[in-house]
Amino acid sequence: MRQKISRRQFNALAAVAPCAAILPPDATCFQAKTQGGESTEPFEPKYLLASSLYGFTYIGDILPEVKKSGAIALDIWPKHHANQREQLDDLGIEKFKEMLVKNQAELGCITQYKLGPYQLAVEFPVAHALGCKSIVTGAVGPATQTGGDTKVAVGRFVESMKRHVDAAGEHGIKIAIENHANSLISSPDSIKWLAELGGENGLRVALAPYHLSQDAELIADLIRNLGNRIEVFYAWQYGKGCADPMPTTDLLLQLPGKGELDFKPIISALKEVEFNGWIEIFMHPVPRGISILPSIEEVTGEINKAREYITTLNQ
Repeated sequence: MRQKISRRQFNALAAVAPCAAILPPDATCFQAKTQGGESTEPFEPKYLLASSLYGFTYIGDILPEVKKSGAIALDIWPKHHANQREQLDDLGIEKFKEMLVKNQAELGCITQYKLGPYQLAVEFPVAHALGCKSIVTGAVGPATQTGGDTKVAVGRFVESMKRHVDAAGEHGIKIAIENHANSLISSPDSIKWLAELGGENGLRVALAPYHLSQDAELIADLIRNLGNRIEVFYAWQYGKGCADPMPTTDLLLQLPGKGELDFKPIISALKEVEFNGWIEIFMHPVPRGISILPSIEEVTGEINKAREYITTLNQ
């Protein structure tokens, strides 16, 4: 009788096979190990750098930070959080392409809360021309909590998005909706319904732990439920919030490794579902539109501290 194996087990066995041919029986291949039938290969995050962390800084000065921060792509934000999306219009697509190539960076995402979910069509040709495959925005409609009413409301929103998602798909783009506080997509139930009802037509989730209960196991379970219907995962916690003025040290508690949220179960869940979307180390400054720290070097330094913390959890 043939025994079925998972894709993860197959990949682990395939990676170990070359080692078996050249190593003694008690040797271990560092590229892939198995324990209890499960792969212990390190999860390899695909990092996205948020331009908004640098405020209104010139995009030409931010692009070198993509590689320095361990990211492979940039997420550009418009006013009022930043103005790099407007800078792109001023530079033109061809000039910006040259800048991306020069800095060995990609445009991974355009964040567009300002346009909202129904006005994104103007972004599709721009994103397509630059090889960008993700656009993040927010939902419309009042916040819902639990039960059948949530499912009905989310279902209506998903249906209203169908033609927009189809149009995005024609350009090779996925639209992702963030679970923003006080919006239709805010509770864990509403996020799950969005993934389930919108998944078939390509609508995705931009998952922000900041806007959820700061319960690591709850967030990890939600990740397991959503799997790769998450387009962008924000490595972002509540800390002391980001609505009111406070010392910079308190604002920085939003970053992984700074506040109280334990990211270990969260990273484990991302690894478990073999997450292949973007991970964006993130926080908001107060007021919006300023850099999170005075200099470019300091901003990138804090991002790298957060990334190093995540790396320690991914052993």
